[in-house]
Amino acid sequence: MASMDGGFVDCHCHITACEFAEDLEDVIKRTREAGVKTLISVTEEPSEFERVIQLFKSYPDLVAPCFGIHPVQGCGSHDQRSVKIQDLEPALPLFQKYRDDIVAVGEIGLDYTPWYAPTSQEREEQLTVFTKQLQISKDLDLPVNIHSRSAAKVTIATLKEQGKPSVAMEGVQAGYFFSFPPAVCRNDQKAKLIKQIPLEHICLETDSPSLGPEKHVRNEPKNISLVCEYIAHVKGITPQMVIHATTDNALRLFPKIKRLE
Repeated sequence: MASMDGGFVDCHCHITACEFAEDLEDVIKRTREAGVKTLISVTEEPSEFERVIQLFKSYPDLVAPCFGIHPVQGCGSHDQRSVKIQDLEPALPLFQKYRDDIVAVGEIGLDYTPWYAPTSQEREEQLTVFTKQLQISKDLDLPVNIHSRSAAKVTIATLKEQGKPSVAMEGVQAGYFFSFPPAVCRNDQKAKLIKQIPLEHICLETDSPSLGPEKHVRNEPKNISLVCEYIAHVKGITPQMVIHATTDNALRLFPKIKRLE
């Protein structure tokens, strides 16, 4: 699908992932050809922070960097574990150093999946890291990009406590935005949710290199057009309407990306 109404905004991708290390220029080329105008590139560990800033400097009209410490550390390796407060400490000065460059705080949140957080101590430490990053987002006046798995109630309660405007419809009423990746195209259970959520609260994402249209195949930002077409089909509207609305939503949610235009 070609670019229409200014193009797509991928609200959540991992362009610093090692899966893109060998052919990133080709991935970027395909991204532009697909009509994607902005990549909101989230991070999960402090080691990625400088890398995403480098990519922002290399592709300043495309890459919108975010800083965040994910509740599960060691993603992409066999040594995944629940986050510890020590993981956040080296990141703290970087939030301040690059405060003018980053467009959001993320990917942050809670993952209470039993094999990651089997004890209350691990869950409490995740919550501490999450809460501290929500405070950073308030201090920097930035939106947040949230990960929540097996922790919806605690995540929503924490966001409310921290004044950050799931039960999806409760989220809509609170002013949250929900994004959907290409994987929804192979999961008709999500169609009901997409029908329920108003277009004014939907954004598009790829979560590249994960959650692509085919299992076990590397996902890329260019696949965002597939999500757009699927949402259009489910809602009975044109893809152009989905592009226009979701891009407007992204600009409202991430106002600093306007500088990339």
